[in-house]
Amino acid sequence: MHDATNDRPLVHHVELWMDDLALAEQQWGPVLTALGCTPFQRWANGRSWRLGGSYVVIEQSPALRAGGHDRLRAGINHLALRTSEPAQGAELPSVALAAGWQERTDTGRALHLVDGQGFELELVYDEAEPPAPTSAPVNPAG
Repeated sequence: MHDATNDRPLVHHVELWMDDLALAEQQWGPVLTALGCTPFQRWANGRSWRLGGSYVVIEQSPALRAGGHDRLRAGINHLALRTSEPAQGAELPSVALAAGWQERTDTGRALHLVDGQGFELELVYDEAEPPAPTSAPVNPAG
């Protein structure tokens, strides 16, 4: 998503803290590269990949609290990234699976993957408008 006034991406960067940096790099690196990202930063506790004006960081911070990631707790549930073209979307499952990701589901519009540390990545390959719901949404405010 871009800011229409100056064409800058809405998201500057996303930083994901990992329990195991080596495993994260092994799994996230090939997928982000296949998405067209290039390595951007590298330091003792982290790595990043950039595409355009946004970048993704994986870090094993010394300040990390033990306990691992749980996408069903408060916090980030998953990260959704666009594939740049349908052919790229067709190539990504084999790249991801070879890097150790597990396929959670393929909705026909997006592939949902889970890495070895429980992070979910959604690769959106079809942004066509979904069909309208068959019933009106519930308004909890009344």
